[in-house]
Amino acid sequence: MAHTTLFLLALLGCLCLGLASGMRGDSDLTVELRELRVLVKDMEAKLNDFGTKDGDLKALETRLNAKEQQLEKLQSEVQRLGKENQESTKVAFSTSLSSSGEVFLDHSSPNVVYKHIFINAGNAYDSKTGAFTAPVKGLYYFSFSTFGYNNFPGGTILNKNGRLMVSTYEFSTSSDQSDTGGNSVILQLEAGEKVTMTLWHKSHVFDNDNHHTTFSGFLLFPL
Repeated sequence: MAHTTLFLLALLGCLCLGLASGMRGDSDLTVELRELRVLVKDMEAKLNDFGTKDGDLKALETRLNAKEQQLEKLQSEVQRLGKENQESTKVAFSTSLSSSGEVFLDHSSPNVVYKHIFINAGNAYDSKTGAFTAPVKGLYYFSFSTFGYNNFPGGTILNKNGRLMVSTYEFSTSSDQSDTGGNSVILQLEAGEKVTMTLWHKSHVFDNDNHHTTFSGFLLFPL
């Protein structure tokens, strides 16, 4: 813009010299000088207006770049949360009573603690306490099996927050040497609710490396 103004002023100066050399009369020279001054001022005004608009465009471009950066950060956060949510809903476990050798368990134990872990996706089952804790609200499927010898009653109870949901039971008999049982259930659980297994009064269960007595479950879908 400064260069253009200098050019116009130089042009004005040349015209003034030419006119002063006698090409035109004084009155004509005065009129033409006035017209040239108006033209120069008009050009300067337009150039100033262009410079203002150019500054506005640069400011708008800066704001758009900032918004794009914010959008990229938001998209990255959404992807991270989506990945965490998917990982938190991958819940499945399968266990058996014995981790090694033979295990006899009676009703004096507060919970049946299944030590052998086939799979524990999501780490919702605790092999130290025998409790499954729902990581998210949803519908869950559970199943279990029991094995015991005929000289003892055999059976287990699946509990939700300490309350009986479903169970198995076998009376002691002399007609066979062993008894097996099993059951399953679908439960709606809130995040943090617990599912545990206990034994009926005077009941016994047995397990060894053949893994007869088991407890399994998985998330059907979150709610």
